[in-house]
Amino acid sequence: MEKGIIVGANTNQNDEIFLKELEELESLSEACGIEIVDTITQNIKTINPKYYIGAGKVNELKELAAYHNVDCIIFNDELSPMQILNLEKETEKVIYDKTYIILEIFNRRARTKEARLQVEIATLTYMLPRLAGMKRNLSRQAGSSGTLRSKGSGETLKEIEKRNINDRIIVLKKELKQIIKARKTQRVNRRKSNLKVIALVGYTNSGKSSTLNALLEHSNSTKEVAEKNKVFTTLDTSTRLVKLKNFQVLVTDTVGFVKNLPQSLLDSFKSTLEEIKEADLILHLVDATSTMYKEEIEVTNNILKELKMNDIPKIYVFNKIDLIEEHLFLEATWGSIVKFSAKTKENLEQLINTIEDNIFDDMYFIENTFSYNDAKLVDEIQSNYEVIEISYGDDGIYIKAKVDKRMYNMVNQNKNEVL
Repeated sequence: MEKGIIVGANTNQNDEIFLKELEELESLSEACGIEIVDTITQNIKTINPKYYIGAGKVNELKELAAYHNVDCIIFNDELSPMQILNLEKETEKVIYDKTYIILEIFNRRARTKEARLQVEIATLTYMLPRLAGMKRNLSRQAGSSGTLRSKGSGETLKEIEKRNINDRIIVLKKELKQIIKARKTQRVNRRKSNLKVIALVGYTNSGKSSTLNALLEHSNSTKEVAEKNKVFTTLDTSTRLVKLKNFQVLVTDTVGFVKNLPQSLLDSFKSTLEEIKEADLILHLVDATSTMYKEEIEVTNNILKELKMNDIPKIYVFNKIDLIEEHLFLEATWGSIVKFSAKTKENLEQLINTIEDNIFDDMYFIENTFSYNDAKLVDEIQSNYEVIEISYGDDGIYIKAKVDKRMYNMVNQNKNEVL
């Protein structure tokens, strides 16, 4: 395991929030296989354009790095290419920034072709302005970018690298476009089923996957999703059919968010996050044990706002209440709230009832035995609505289903005509 030092500059930020950010960076670094042996901070009015931190602090950092004999130094921000070059020259250590660390985690967690394409596009986009100093740090992530090829003897190595990376990004985006097209087709087909869609969103490690599994267990489904107590376990969306109390829904698990999520990653994963836009309801998962849960809610909501998805109805689900000894007091700031434990299933019934109350207030139950002469109406119900029960007998076709107001009125009219 590599050894590293974390560096943070506080530019007039709340001390508690600043220290919590450094703790988060330590957790992210450990996920990359880097053991953090020390942390160095500086209160500074403005960021030093040359070194990010002050020149005097750079000398202190160099001595500390030599003392611990670390392999790398990690900054709690995105550094400019020049800052990286200057810091590596002064400290004689490999310099990583927070963006690099997040990219590295995504690179390790990506499993499907879509996720790998998205991560590689984000990584190469990050690399482009950093070719001079970052080639050795990110070469293992460029992976399939191929052998460098020169157009002529006058072209510099940096120009060759830049051109090859740009060419690779074009190829990757074309491949990703085909997957996006297939995903859109899947969404259209899902919509034809008339099933409501719920999206799980939230800060990384808030318990989205475990919540989906709790809902699946309630509906006696064996198709559970992977869940681990790790950051960014989910990079690919997973959609499952879930039976609630009275209705069936589609529930989609999405990638977790984090503060200062690299823009290149956000851009690359927009196609995946489009799943949220199709949702009728968002379950915003919150880690109730986090002392920074308010800030984590804000980060998630800001990203949803940037993606133009902040108008979708939400339920705030405060997860992990089994780990809280005292009563969790929540201000009535966020509207619909459920305190919940995905692990112990505490308040699972309340969560299910709240979901149904939020998205099925405009739906109606029908229970009727139709004449075989009404086969066309029965076929429309089966094709376009959720049929809970259907059976065929001597008296006709018995159906119990959930329909909209238009069909509800048609069925009642049909009843009256029969009478």
